[in-house]
Amino acid sequence: MINILPIQPHQITEAKYLISAVAQRIFVPEKTVQEFYDILEEEGELRDMDHFEQAYVKNRGLLLVVMDDDQLIGTGGIKKLEEKIAELKRIWLLEEYHGQKIGYQVVMHLLNFARTQGYEKVRLQTGEQQERAIRFYTQLGFYPIPSYQESMDNISMELNL
Repeated sequence: MINILPIQPHQITEAKYLISAVAQRIFVPEKTVQEFYDILEEEGELRDMDHFEQAYVKNRGLLLVVMDDDQLIGTGGIKKLEEKIAELKRIWLLEEYHGQKIGYQVVMHLLNFARTQGYEKVRLQTGEQQERAIRFYTQLGFYPIPSYQESMDNISMELNL
């Protein structure tokens, strides 16, 4: 059974490994998941998750995990970027769960949360290699905007709530 829940501290390492596993297939298929995870750790790319209380919860945000019974299969987060603008982060789902509307449910949960927090817009950044994600966000009503912060991801998008 699929459940979408706030992340718990004991799930952080598993969630970071899941993100690494999904991203590795897209960005560096020549490396192993463990090699890519080690690179991300060394570069501090997932540091926001190590400090999720500060980065999300105390920052008018929310970090979620998607569970299939006892297996962590996805993540998703939202946090304050500016007073009226939230940022969608860490939307990752194991490939075998794509096409089941799980990602849609996660994003809808996060967008509804953003509305309750008084946000008027939601932004995100993604990479051009993530064609499926770009199509998904476009279908949800996100539109391209100029880059709003320096990132490895070269596509910035926004949604009016």
